[in-house]
Amino acid sequence: MTAIDTNESTRLPTRFYHGTRADLKPGDLIAAGYGSNYGARKRASWVYLTGTLDAAIWGAELAAGEGRERIYIVEPTGPIIDDPNLTDRKFPGNPTRSYRSRDPLRIIGEVAEWQGHSPERLQEMKDNLARLKAAGVEAID
Repeated sequence: MTAIDTNESTRLPTRFYHGTRADLKPGDLIAAGYGSNYGARKRASWVYLTGTLDAAIWGAELAAGEGRERIYIVEPTGPIIDDPNLTDRKFPGNPTRSYRSRDPLRIIGEVAEWQGHSPERLQEMKDNLARLKAAGVEAID
């Protein structure tokens, strides 16, 4: 994996998103070192971002917690790399435009209106994640 310089790469999206249930505001930073939104909620050594609204919607819908699902528009404060949890395992070539960074993400806005997945599709995804958990697979590194 090589680091992607967000100022030089032409393959990067012009806008990045982060789906969560955390209540944040513009200027706040999303940083590594806190409990993950997913899986066993162990301390995250990375922060995750995506260049597609659909991937951010999944992030918001599947995030642990009781808060309102939110999608933030974020900007990385340092280098980002392809997210190997998806790009190496599920979607070679990174069509989901999923990335991660050791540096914080700065919130620059929030997507006010977005359409979630159907209840059936969401349950299908949750069932799949439950099967992975039962098999001992921790999806987030």
